[in-house]
Amino acid sequence: MSEKSKPQTAVLDKIKEIAISVYKSVLSRKQPKVTSPVRSLQNVEYDPKEGYFTLKGHLKERTLTASTIKTFAQTLRMMALSKKLIETDDIATKRDVYYQSKNWKDAAFKEQPESDSIMDDAEAMIGYNRERLGFIPDEDGSAVTGKLIIIDKDPLTGKKLEIDCSKMGTGGYNIPNTVEHFKFKTKAKFILAIETSGMYQRFVYHKFWDKHNCILISLKGVPARATRRFIRKLSEENNIPVYVFTDGDPYGYLNIYRTLKVGSGNAAHINEFFCVPTAKFIGVTPQDILDYNLPTHPLKEVDVKRIKDGLKNDPFVQQHKEWQKALQLMTKLKKRAEQQAFSSKYLNYVLDKYLPDKLKNDKTWLP
Repeated sequence: MSEKSKPQTAVLDKIKEIAISVYKSVLSRKQPKVTSPVRSLQNVEYDPKEGYFTLKGHLKERTLTASTIKTFAQTLRMMALSKKLIETDDIATKRDVYYQSKNWKDAAFKEQPESDSIMDDAEAMIGYNRERLGFIPDEDGSAVTGKLIIIDKDPLTGKKLEIDCSKMGTGGYNIPNTVEHFKFKTKAKFILAIETSGMYQRFVYHKFWDKHNCILISLKGVPARATRRFIRKLSEENNIPVYVFTDGDPYGYLNIYRTLKVGSGNAAHINEFFCVPTAKFIGVTPQDILDYNLPTHPLKEVDVKRIKDGLKNDPFVQQHKEWQKALQLMTKLKKRAEQQAFSSKYLNYVLDKYLPDKLKNDKTWLP
């Protein structure tokens, strides 16, 4: 095994442990079975001290029967592929895995969603995030600009590479699929994670990062795992606060922000590594709609449903009265507002007035 792969010994040990268990069951003429955590919001709990969704412990069991023989075989083949990738110090995208299965004969996947689901099960079963299993998403992370030097390395030579994110012109450095090996140099005061690419571009174009000594990151909606891991590593290793700026709507609150901060029910088994518990929300709140007299849009039926579900079922919302109050006010107003609504005052109002004022007054933030 190469030097790079040695930290993966624990992953290989777990794969072998599962394989040996299945093998022994077969030898003893018992039905082989594998277990994994139930991946849903109903199987998570939120403790502010931990800072992210953790599993309650409910498990699902997959037993080899006539009706499960294909998915059982696919799960074992997925783990075998992971073992090979780790041992050869290689990677495969989710799409690569789907096409790899075409060599698995009767165990081949018909469509990629089927492959993705088995990969998620294998990840939960083995207990390590899929990047450590050698599987990477087809899409990469988002963009980063500002007071930051990323220390990367050439994948073939191992030579150290320094990337200065303050020298990206009007663009940004594209966060790659895997960031675990990154090191950082920065004296930035904070990280500002921005929901939309358009708003991020405005902040970059006018060098908000230079004036306020910060790092800007484009989330592109619900942030990819690479983006979340990048923000977590950067923040944790350099003790930098993270502020999140999204639209003032239930999707921005309960999908984008909450996923970044505490994770999701579906990925509770790896939330510890892919969330930013210290993040604070400084985006558009229902109170901002009133205070700034913002242009709005009516709540859609899906927005109302998302609010009701959040208030009733989301452990994160239930833990924070500030979020309950904000969602209740939005329900009363029946309105939502976008980040770009501040342009109704003048184009750079959000840069010149709104965000600077918010950064100075933490009483306007949400947890």
